[in-house]
Amino acid sequence: MEIIRKGMGTPNPITSTGPEELETILPARQGSGLKFSLVRFKNGGCTNWHRHPGEQILYILEGEGRAGNETQEWTDLKPGDLIYAAPGEKHWHGAMPACNLTHISIITVGPPVWYGPVE
Repeated sequence: MEIIRKGMGTPNPITSTGPEELETILPARQGSGLKFSLVRFKNGGCTNWHRHPGEQILYILEGEGRAGNETQEWTDLKPGDLIYAAPGEKHWHGAMPACNLTHISIITVGPPVWYGPVE
């Protein structure tokens, strides 16, 4: 068992279109283990398009969010909403324009493959 106290996370870069903070609270402890992060987008920032080799779960904590994949876009994400991205699904996520967004990110298997910005 391991306890990770508030403030013990590690800041990490993220490929995005605006200001953001990604704090890895729990890095993967095994090769295909899960990674738990806290992500904060400011003033409408969002990730670039990307894919994860494993699953990703996003849980909205505060703010107003948006997300999309290659076939659909959602612009009404609120605290308590959960987003699931299947392994290999090309997607993006972030804050609504002129808004902030904070969410938890849980991923498995490994780091994402990054593509260009959302148009």
